[in-house]
Amino acid sequence: MKTLKEQTDAKIASGRQNNPEFMKGVDAIINKAKDFEYGKNAIKIGHKAPDFKLPNPEGQDVILANLLDKGPVVITFYRGSWCPYCNLQLRALQAKLSTIKALCATLVAISPEVPDGSLTKNEINDMEFIVLSDQDARIATQYGVAWEVPEFLMEHMRVDRNLDLKKINNGNSSILPIPATFIIAKDGIVKWNYVNVDYRTRSEPDEIIEALKKLS
Repeated sequence: MKTLKEQTDAKIASGRQNNPEFMKGVDAIINKAKDFEYGKNAIKIGHKAPDFKLPNPEGQDVILANLLDKGPVVITFYRGSWCPYCNLQLRALQAKLSTIKALCATLVAISPEVPDGSLTKNEINDMEFIVLSDQDARIATQYGVAWEVPEFLMEHMRVDRNLDLKKINNGNSSILPIPATFIIAKDGIVKWNYVNVDYRTRSEPDEIIEALKKLS
């Protein structure tokens, strides 16, 4: 099976071939975001992770503190089910979920998508980990990974992808999370993180597993 990096690299290469001007624009935006160090305020290793209460797709609230009672929690912020890179990442995590669970950890995926059933059921909701909705990006902000998306990308979503983020995110049309993953120990302390403003690059599931093994 290909690594997640191999899959995302292939996706990027395909994008460069099929839509080179758009990908040049994305490169420029990402380079500028890196210059301004977007994501630098993300919760650091050794710091306390903010607690939260967020709804799942059935509208039931899930509380981080309750999950930590059972063991470490892996939290990954993703942009939404419409994002092909997010889907690659979450499928890769789903493939490793049995190993993550064997290490007594809970996997939680958080995006701004609305959980009220107004959208078509998607593949992510059918996966076997916890999916939560942070519609106003409040928790992403607390974790230091909220990003106001540049107009160039917003226009691409509206025009080329025909995406209505205001509807998808129940009013939030411009704030998305920087794709980021945090491993939180039972005591609520962040033990590992991966934050990269380039939404085309994600942490490898095997890196997450190795970090969990060190916890156990």
